[in-house]
Amino acid sequence: MSTQTDAADPRFAGLPGRPGKIIAVHLSYASRADQRGRRPAAPSYFFKPSSSVAASGGTIERPTGTELLAFEGEIALVIGRAARRVSVADAWDHVGWVTAANDFGVYDLRAGDKGSNVRSKGGDGFTPIGASLVDARTVDPDALRLRTWVNGALVQDDAASGLIFPLAQFVADLSQHFTLEPGDVILTGTPAGSSVVVPGDVVEVEVVDPATGASSGRLVTTVVEGEGPAYDEAVGSLPVVDDDQRIAAWGSREAAGLPPAAADAASASADAGAEPLTPELRAKLHEAPVASLSSQLRKRGLNNVSIDGVRALPGSGKLVGTARTLRFVPNREDLFKSHGGGQNAQKRAFDAVGEGEVVVIEARGEHGAGTLGDILAIRARARGAAGIVTDGAVRDHDAVAGTGIPVFSSAAHPAVLGRKHVPWDTDLTISCGGATVQPGDIIVGDGDGVIVIPPALAEEVADAALAQEESDAWVAARVAEGHPLEGLFPMNAEWQARYDAEHEAGPA
Repeated sequence: MSTQTDAADPRFAGLPGRPGKIIAVHLSYASRADQRGRRPAAPSYFFKPSSSVAASGGTIERPTGTELLAFEGEIALVIGRAARRVSVADAWDHVGWVTAANDFGVYDLRAGDKGSNVRSKGGDGFTPIGASLVDARTVDPDALRLRTWVNGALVQDDAASGLIFPLAQFVADLSQHFTLEPGDVILTGTPAGSSVVVPGDVVEVEVVDPATGASSGRLVTTVVEGEGPAYDEAVGSLPVVDDDQRIAAWGSREAAGLPPAAADAASASADAGAEPLTPELRAKLHEAPVASLSSQLRKRGLNNVSIDGVRALPGSGKLVGTARTLRFVPNREDLFKSHGGGQNAQKRAFDAVGEGEVVVIEARGEHGAGTLGDILAIRARARGAAGIVTDGAVRDHDAVAGTGIPVFSSAAHPAVLGRKHVPWDTDLTISCGGATVQPGDIIVGDGDGVIVIPPALAEEVADAALAQEESDAWVAARVAEGHPLEGLFPMNAEWQARYDAEHEAGPA
């Protein structure tokens, strides 16, 4: 338990004393798991330092240089009797009290420590607990209810019955691995509704037993702007923010103020009148040469739809699919350090590409480093991708060509990504080979090059291109018969009438 000094420390006013251990559950509520799109088969945990504890009525600083401080209202279990290798049936007898907690975290700091959350959730004041303790013997653990308010608005409301794993299981599970000692705290996870708070916001968390009315009281924390210096790059990792972290912190793309993802953008485009890439349309585009498609787009006023400077790798074949975009920015050492490692934008793009989609990479026409290699090409093929287009270079050229997936690039180069590029972001409007490409655009490539087709025009352009091919084949046959080009290519009225008549009559 605590020393006399710890017991008098106002940070621990909501607890029996300073806890020896604080163990937090990663993902535990069904509502939160559904929001994240994954449901764990067993609980997983991380530790928080006791120095992160704060009492009700205090403040939490959003660290200087960060933007994604998120709250997580939670039920806290305080161990009353030592537990070592206890069963689920006996585990609750070792819980002395329940109370409210707020498992604050800074998503900007997650990249440095992954699942351990040392930096992102270990800061001073990041674990408010209280306001008061409720005797665990007087409550039904499965009936406990958790509520969280931000600036007076209810944002989380869930019951312990909504947990994937019962509260007692956390105690039993952890006791298999080490002794839970009196005063230790288990933070049991947060339901859906966790989101970002900013300086000036007030967050309140309460745990109640509806049957008895027993309550922890409202645990109140006010967010303030950090006054300390920014993080020092020479000492450790710096804050990193990208759209994936924003979505995770806010709870959704919409809440984070981000544009729709590629699939959503394609759906919205379809709702606005665009044709989806149906199997029938895909078959037409496979048959139609890029040269004819380009001509038809030009007739409709679209002259800047060619991805210039790219050529198919050997064995690539025809490319038809919808765009999934990836953007690289010029290498800067500090940015590559923060964005180049781990599950960076490049890896996320290749892990997320779907069946029939094309990874289109903006590399600024830079040929001095590879933008993908054989492993990523294999990953794209395994995902069912239709192909890859980059206006940069390919590394492992022969191996990439050997994967069998259509790949169009502007060069080959042996150097790795970081020599010239920083993988920056995905699923946004990019420039590739001088053409603007949006997520959901239709990409078609063959030996003549690669073009971008707006989805709303694809059906019309495909039909017109196939009709043009039929007409051109007829003209070619007449030229082969010895007819001069004048009046035939392009056809004058006389030749056009002859073609129309034969075309309507069909094969002899």
